[in-house]
Amino acid sequence: MNNRKTLKNPIFFIASLGGIGLIRFAPGTFGSIFAWFLFILLSHYVNMILLTSLAFLLAIWICEYISKDLEEKDDKSIVIDELVGMWIALMPAIYFADTQSERTIIAILALILFRVFDILKPFPINYFDQRFKNGFGIVIDDVIAGIITLLILIPLSLLLF
Repeated sequence: MNNRKTLKNPIFFIASLGGIGLIRFAPGTFGSIFAWFLFILLSHYVNMILLTSLAFLLAIWICEYISKDLEEKDDKSIVIDELVGMWIALMPAIYFADTQSERTIIAILALILFRVFDILKPFPINYFDQRFKNGFGIVIDDVIAGIITLLILIPLSLLLF
């Protein structure tokens, strides 16, 4: 095991979201669920657009740093990228829902759609996933999956609510 891939390394601790990325079965899904709960908690107290923008920049740096010595650049244990993509996907729950039930429906749909896009990687997600093998590339495919989810949920929420 690489000495960087340990929870004693604070950068890997953050990249794996406190070790969630080390879960053997579906670490990306568990990372997305963690991001989902964290978004719900934080959205009551902070500007999530600003926090997501900062998380995006931090995630690129962390992924670039931690992946340098890993055999697989986009190692499954790195799940901070899921956090950024999931937070983007969840934005309509804050800005396009009026009631708690509407926010809940949008948040559940965001989680499902984001995971589908992140797992299946349709175009243009697969284009970026295949062409960029650095910190930016690790994060950008999840960002695009989040944006696609967002672009589906905005008109859907306007139509439904």
